[in-house]
Amino acid sequence: MSNKAASPYSHQSQNSQINNKTLIVGLTGGIGSGKSAASAWFAKQGIDIIDADVIAHEIVAKGSNTLRKIQKRFGDWVLNDDGSMNRAAVRTHVFANPEALIELEAITHPAIRETAKAQLNLSTSPYIILSAPLLIEGAEAGLANLCQRILVMDATEDTQLARASQRDGQSIQKIKAIMTNQLSREERNRYADNVILNESDLDSLYLQLEPLHQEYLKLAQQLKFAVD
Repeated sequence: MSNKAASPYSHQSQNSQINNKTLIVGLTGGIGSGKSAASAWFAKQGIDIIDADVIAHEIVAKGSNTLRKIQKRFGDWVLNDDGSMNRAAVRTHVFANPEALIELEAITHPAIRETAKAQLNLSTSPYIILSAPLLIEGAEAGLANLCQRILVMDATEDTQLARASQRDGQSIQKIKAIMTNQLSREERNRYADNVILNESDLDSLYLQLEPLHQEYLKLAQQLKFAVD
């Protein structure tokens, strides 16, 4: 576990319009780095988890306003026969057309951010974990600006490839393609307040998370008293 010298509240925008008494920790990392395992551990400690991936699926649910906007912009082909989003077709289209991806994100990202802010305001845990795979890259609706700390899960490329292929059954080629759309380890880690190298088993991961949990509890108390 490593730390960089930074203000504990340096990431949050003054215009974020969320509860400024609660510490928000942005959790990110490359594919196969262990974000889900870390989130599950924090949840067991009673910490609320706001997951941008879950939100991204929720906002395009059948009949949603966001899905209607996507349909209006791209056409009826984005829908399955039952009115749900044809995720495979949309994914294939934007992967082959970078401009289409930009247009899609212009629709989805504001919805992701607003939903995340609403969920953050409803949280009652001592601090909150905001998990987003592309948190730093800015491809998750500017969610990094809602956070006061950034925690990066780190792993070597070989470890990432092994975990992702075993977990998802995806080809090495496809996993590498995903990785090319993410920051390099070095670039990502430069933005982090805390970095956990997750190269071993779950017990080793938990041993690294425990002191961070205690640190975040203390920072959360400091923030609360500072605001009060």
